[in-house]
Amino acid sequence: MIAAAAGILLTGLEAGAVKPAIPRDEALEKKVEATLAKMTLDEKIGQMLELEIGVTGARDQKGEFNYFPGRLEDLFNTYKVGSILNTPGGHASTVEEWQRLIQQIQKLSLKYIGIPDIYGVDNNHGSTYIQGGTLYPQPINQAASFDTEMAVRLGSITGYEARTADIPWVYNPTIDLGRDPRWPRIWESYGEDAVLNSKMVKAAILGIQGADPNHVGKYNAATCIKHYFAYGAPWSGKDRTPAYIAPNMLREKYFEPFKEGIRAGALSIMVNSANINGEPVHASYEYLTKWLKEGLNWDGMIVTDWADINNLFQREKVAKDKKEAIMMAINAGVDMSMDPYSTDFFTLLKELVNEGKVSMERIDDANRRILRLKYRLGLFDNPNTGSGKDAKNYKEFGGEKFAKIALEAAEAGEVLLKNDGILPLKPGKKILLAGPNANTMRALNGGWSYTWQGSNAEWMSEKYNTIYEALCNKYGKENVILEQGVSYNERGQYFEENAPEIEKAVAAAAGADVIVACVGENSYTETPGNLSDLWLSSNQRDLVKALAKTGKPVILILNEGRPRLISDIEPLANAVVNILLPGNYGGDALANLMAGDVNFSAKLPYTYPREINSLHTYDYKVSEEVGTMEGAYNYDAKVSLQWPFGYGLSYTTYGYSNLKCDRKDFTDGDVLKISVDVTNTGNMAGKEPVLLYSSDLIASLVPDNKRLRDFTKISLEPGETKTVTFELPAKKLAFVGTDGKWRLEEGEFELKVGDQKVGVNCTKTKIWEEPNI
Repeated sequence: MIAAAAGILLTGLEAGAVKPAIPRDEALEKKVEATLAKMTLDEKIGQMLELEIGVTGARDQKGEFNYFPGRLEDLFNTYKVGSILNTPGGHASTVEEWQRLIQQIQKLSLKYIGIPDIYGVDNNHGSTYIQGGTLYPQPINQAASFDTEMAVRLGSITGYEARTADIPWVYNPTIDLGRDPRWPRIWESYGEDAVLNSKMVKAAILGIQGADPNHVGKYNAATCIKHYFAYGAPWSGKDRTPAYIAPNMLREKYFEPFKEGIRAGALSIMVNSANINGEPVHASYEYLTKWLKEGLNWDGMIVTDWADINNLFQREKVAKDKKEAIMMAINAGVDMSMDPYSTDFFTLLKELVNEGKVSMERIDDANRRILRLKYRLGLFDNPNTGSGKDAKNYKEFGGEKFAKIALEAAEAGEVLLKNDGILPLKPGKKILLAGPNANTMRALNGGWSYTWQGSNAEWMSEKYNTIYEALCNKYGKENVILEQGVSYNERGQYFEENAPEIEKAVAAAAGADVIVACVGENSYTETPGNLSDLWLSSNQRDLVKALAKTGKPVILILNEGRPRLISDIEPLANAVVNILLPGNYGGDALANLMAGDVNFSAKLPYTYPREINSLHTYDYKVSEEVGTMEGAYNYDAKVSLQWPFGYGLSYTTYGYSNLKCDRKDFTDGDVLKISVDVTNTGNMAGKEPVLLYSSDLIASLVPDNKRLRDFTKISLEPGETKTVTFELPAKKLAFVGTDGKWRLEEGEFELKVGDQKVGVNCTKTKIWEEPNI
């Protein structure tokens, strides 16, 4: 709303100090100080170094990982290394191997330093690097479920199975806003919206880490939220390239999930590898210290991403050499360097301290944060949870209990986008199953699945069902014809395909009643997942076009990590299901959903684009869509999309009514109580995500079209009505102005749930001096 000169109330930091993000535990702090007081400079510097396990050993001809003779002793005795990371030998290890390796690490770390190591791995969607563990849907599917309770349950699996293998630290959740569909890590995030990411990260932290960040339990692991921040908005769409974002949008949207994650107790943060507006985040005192540590009064630990101190001089060109890069990063607020291959960090940082270029105060601050994390995890008392005194308590690892949750999560995260009535698919139909994603576990899981890229790991997922196997189990093998027509080249890059055999699939259609075309992407992550063309491959689109010409109905299954353009084939399909990356139980979930044994309940967590030159997010500025102007100059801007954020169909229907707000007028200190009735108006039980949006009708900056403010998910039987209530603090309707200050402006807002709208009015403008409200 436009701020009037009169009646503006400014509030500042003088109102009181920022409340600690994590409550201070005096007993724990005494332990930290006592340990710090006994540490030498070498030990302090060594604790700030993290190395990749590959520098310590290698796999032998039998496939077992063994340490190089004397190497571990040297790393702990000479360099006092504080952390080791990653999976040995490039692929997932067994629980027994993990326990053997980490036991040796902890034994030597305690012997030579008296401080336990903190071992870290990526656990993007369950037990990424633990054989036999649970791989549930990727975060993008979790976001599509709009089910925070499910996110808590999934997070608890991650913590439990990590600690079974003696791994106390996981580099998750990922909360980069996925606002550019070209970016190859869209699927690792919770989609394009700040509130969706914020609510999901709070749920994931609770599940992985537990309710008390000062005392992480033996079935929980420390979280490391990443990649702070705006990493998911590269201008080029390519991984690890610069972002150019208005400072007010940085604060309002991109910072929000990290702020909420820290307030939820996140114990560590990993930094964005790239730069924002030309400023490398790893070298930014403003972003690392002022925004994070001071602005949120957060006592957690900041770790670099892979070799990113090196990138300050090798790629970003803001430092002349590694020594200067280390000085910049540590002084900016980095506490631990994921180096990850060299010990020269130890030597160079020691030189910088002795030269007075990095202060002992900064070294001590970093070590307090590292020690605090280790004490919070209980590593000093119990460094080996899964193989130590509590080993007998980890019987749920990879078991039926977790499998059931993973299946439910997969069913909750696959999105029905189109259906002319062909679904549910009745038994007795002859099915032609085509497309490159029809018979592969790799594509169902995506990257970070047994290996970094998710490739060369099919042998670890043999016991699970591909889409083909799941449909055979559901409809009978005699009723499913597999003729893919297009297949991936598993020896090439993720996008490479073998020579198409479309004519074989077309010929096989003669014996089928319905065609299920499974298209999308093979697995990838990070820079290897970059692309130059967002369109689905021409081979796959040609396959769908040829199959449609047979006259048989087509069910299009999208199995992809990001939304690939399909506007030329979508009209040819009778139904479209976007299963995203649903994990090891994704094929079974799809079969259950297609048969109608389970109802669809997911909604898109991003905007699905129609055209490459129309890449929008749902919260676009209202002036991005303008009708034709009168006169000689015909100005026309349209928001063109395939499906909007929050879109998803079901086998039943829902009606919204009686939207109310408990007050028409409000000011900044009020809490708006909003209620709406939701009725299942169809014939099948279902679950419905209920999404609350707001629109600022007139503002001093061009307002967003709308903003998601809250959501919940409810279950409804046919004919049942439930009243859903939201409590929305009025300050959540504020935005950040060009001066960097939060503003709630006088004037009218519109609240929206489903097809219901209600107007409310802010009676007085409020401008905050605090950076975070």
